[in-house]
Amino acid sequence: MTPVTVTVRLFAILRERAGREEIELELADGATVDDALAALGGDGGLGDVLERMPLRAAVNREYVGNDTALASGDEVALIPPVSGGAGSKVDSGVHARVTAEPLSLDAVTARVGRPGAGAIVSFQGTTRDVDRLEYEAYAEMAEERIREILEGCVREHGLEAAAAEHRTGTVPLGEPSVIVAVSAAHRGEAFAGARDAIDRIKAEAPIWKQEVESGEAGESRRWVEGSLP
Repeated sequence: MTPVTVTVRLFAILRERAGREEIELELADGATVDDALAALGGDGGLGDVLERMPLRAAVNREYVGNDTALASGDEVALIPPVSGGAGSKVDSGVHARVTAEPLSLDAVTARVGRPGAGAIVSFQGTTRDVDRLEYEAYAEMAEERIREILEGCVREHGLEAAAAEHRTGTVPLGEPSVIVAVSAAHRGEAFAGARDAIDRIKAEAPIWKQEVESGEAGESRRWVEGSLP
C-alpha cells in the first residue's frame, strides 16, 4: 500500500513545545486524523500536550472530525483553544484581513460606507493591563473564517456591509488588535451585527495571544486561555 504523507501545522503552545511550525508525517494508507495525532504523540514528542489539551483539527482549512481520512498532500492544522484572540479581499460588501501591520479605525470604517446606510457601528479591541500582547494566527484560515462570519452577519442582520481586521505579532498597550465596522439602514441592526461579528470572531477564528509583562525579575509570558471553535 502507498503511504500517506501529510504536513501538520502547529500553533501557539504546540509550536513552542515542538520547536517548529510544521511536521511532515508519513502514515499508512487509509490513515485518519486520529492516526496523525497518535504519530505526533510518539515520534513527534507532543504526547503530554495532546493528552491534556482539547484540540480541533482542520484539513485543508476546513474543520473536520478526528475520524476523517487523510490523503497525501493534505495540510492538517491542529487548533488549540483560541484566545479571542495574507492579503485583503472585498466580496459582496465584506472585507476581512489578518495582518502584522498596525490597524486604522478610519480605514476599516471607510470600507462599510454605503448610500443606504443610516448607521455605522465600529468596535476596537485594544491591549490593556499588560505591556503588550503577542498574537499568533493560522492566518490563511483565520481570514477565511472571519470573512464567512461577516457574510453570515450581513445576511442575518440585514447589514449593508461589514469589515474586520485583526493584528498578528506585537500589539503594544493601548493599540487596537482587532477592528470591526458594520453599516445598516438602522442603528438596531448595526449594533446587533457589530456585536455578533466581534463575538464570533473572538470565539471561532484560529488566533491565539500571549500576555507579556516586564518586571524586575525579567519578562513574563502567559498564553491566554480560550475555547475550541
